[in-house]
Amino acid sequence: MHDDLVRRDFTATVPNRLWLVDITEHRTTEGKLYLCAVKDVCSNRIVGYSIDSRMKSRLAVTALTNALARRGEVAGCVVHTDRGSQFRSRRFVRALARHGLTGSMGRVGAAGDNAAMESFFALLQNNVLNRRTWSTRGELRTAIVTWIERTYHRRRRQAALGRLTPIEYEAIMATPASRAA
Repeated sequence: MHDDLVRRDFTATVPNRLWLVDITEHRTTEGKLYLCAVKDVCSNRIVGYSIDSRMKSRLAVTALTNALARRGEVAGCVVHTDRGSQFRSRRFVRALARHGLTGSMGRVGAAGDNAAMESFFALLQNNVLNRRTWSTRGELRTAIVTWIERTYHRRRRQAALGRLTPIEYEAIMATPASRAA
């Protein structure tokens, strides 16, 4: 178990300093589908995610691994989660340590301790999940990925980002040295 290093201060002035991670679920005719997402607080970009029919530690570890693959070297980044068993698992804790990431966990039963991630899931709920009845996990998976990659990252302008999208905001924040790398 990790201490709460965030204490509801969901701000970061540069990318890869604070990531929020959580899991949501939605029912299809075939059964539930789970999404674990990793959000960079600086740009609100979903930097990694994993979608599966089972909510096991592998779901969280895969989302973290995907974020690491997309972001590269991020040692020192604080990774804030709730106290779910997936985030307390040996596999997840070892993945944090292996990459030099610092774990942080909110309090038990305090949804506000990860409110910035919950707000992303509320948007997903309103814009995708509750729009219709989903027959298969495959069609819901496609809808989730399409919404994250096409709409949320590239079309949804956010007041907190100066009316930019997460992709636009990160492009503006990139320094000339990082663009050359």
